[in-house]
Amino acid sequence: MQRIKLTFPGATGLELAGALELPDQVPLGYVLFAHCFSCGKDIPAASRISRSLAEKGFAVLRFDFTGLGGSNGDFGNTSFSTNVEDLVAAAAALRERYKAPALLIGHSLGGAAVLAAAHQIPEAEAVITIGAPSSPEHVLHHLAEQKDTIEQEGCASVKLGNRTFHIRRKFLDDISDHNMKDHIRKLKKALLVFHAPLDQTVGVEEARKIFETARHPKSFISLDQADHLLTGPADATYVGHTIAAWAERYISLSSETSKPNRSQPDTVGAGEVLVTEQDKAFLRSIRTDSHNWLADEPLTMGGGNQGPDPYEMLLAALGACTSMTIRLYANHKQWPLNDIRVTLSHTREHSQDCADCEKEGQKIDVIERRIELTGPLDQEQRARLLQIAGRCPVHRTLENKIVVRDHLLPLAPSA
Repeated sequence: MQRIKLTFPGATGLELAGALELPDQVPLGYVLFAHCFSCGKDIPAASRISRSLAEKGFAVLRFDFTGLGGSNGDFGNTSFSTNVEDLVAAAAALRERYKAPALLIGHSLGGAAVLAAAHQIPEAEAVITIGAPSSPEHVLHHLAEQKDTIEQEGCASVKLGNRTFHIRRKFLDDISDHNMKDHIRKLKKALLVFHAPLDQTVGVEEARKIFETARHPKSFISLDQADHLLTGPADATYVGHTIAAWAERYISLSSETSKPNRSQPDTVGAGEVLVTEQDKAFLRSIRTDSHNWLADEPLTMGGGNQGPDPYEMLLAALGACTSMTIRLYANHKQWPLNDIRVTLSHTREHSQDCADCEKEGQKIDVIERRIELTGPLDQEQRARLLQIAGRCPVHRTLENKIVVRDHLLPLAPSA
C-alpha cells in the first residue's frame, strides 16, 4: 500500500490537508471518509478503516475539516454546513485528480455530514455511517454547559477532548437549519449503518432513526462491544473489511474484469510485460507473469501520481540491476560489503558534451549513477566493484544499439 499526502482548496478556498491510501493494485473504487466532530483524519479509527479498505483494493481519501489537524482556517468559524461543503470540495479534488468517490463514509458527526452531502456527489453509489447521529443537533450535548453563553454572548470557549475551541452562535443557528430526515429519505443510494449498542456518545436509537427513515437498499450491522471511537483495532479493521465486502453488491467496481474484451487475453508469458490503460490520462497497469504495479505521471504533469513515471522505472531497472550485480560479485569474492545504495538521475545535455554525436545541437541522454558501498573494503576492492557496476546487464543493454520492433495487432472480431 501507498499513502499520498494531498492538499486541496476547501469550500472557503482555504487549503485542506488529506491523506490518500492507495492499494497495491488498480483501485476497485475511490472512497471519501469524513471524521468525527472536532477529531481529525489521523485518529486511529479513520486510519485503520482506511488501511483495511486499501488492503481490499479501495483507494481512500480522508482529510481534516477546516480548522482541524493540518488544514488551514479557524474551527470557530466553521459550521455543519461548511463541513458538508468541505466534503463536496474533497470529492471534487478526487474527481479532478483521480476519480470521483463511489463510497462515502462518515464517522459520528461525519456520518451526518455525508448523508447531507451525498446528493451533491452524484457519482457516489453508496453511503456508510459509523456511530452517526440522525441529526447534527445531537452535537449540542457536547456544548450543554456553554450553550446559554454562546447564545447570549455570541461565542464561548468549549473544551472538546484535549483541546479548547471557540464556538460561535452561527454554529448553533446553522445546526437547526438542516432537515436531515429529508436528506436521508431522498438519499437514493445504498446505505449501510454501523452502530455499537453500548455507544455512550451517540446512542443506538440514533441509528434506528436513520435506518427507519431511509429507503431500501439499506443494511444495519451491530458493532457489539465496540466504543464510539472504535479504539479497539479489531473493531476498525472489521468495519473496513465488512464495507469492502458489502460494497461489491452496490457499486460499480473498476476492476480489469469489467473492461471490454481485448484482442488478446490478459495472460502474460514468462519474460513478457503487459501494459493496459486504466484511465484516459496516464494511469497504467503493468503486469508480468508474477507481479503487477502501476505507472503514472506526477500531478504537475496532469497525472494522478499513483505510480512511478516511465523514466523513474527506467532508472529503477538500472539501479536494481547495478546493486544486484555488485552484490553477486562481492558475495562470490567473499568481500566484506555490508550495504549498497545506488542513486540515479536523468538529464539531457547538448551534444558538445558528446564526442560521438554527429549532429550539431543534438542532445544526449545522461544518467548519473552514484554508488555508495558500505563496509571495510580496501581501495582496490572498491575500485573493482565500481568497474563491475558497469557490467550489469541493464547497463550493457542501454549502451547497446536498441531496436524496437512494433507490431499492430488485428482487431478482435465483434461478438
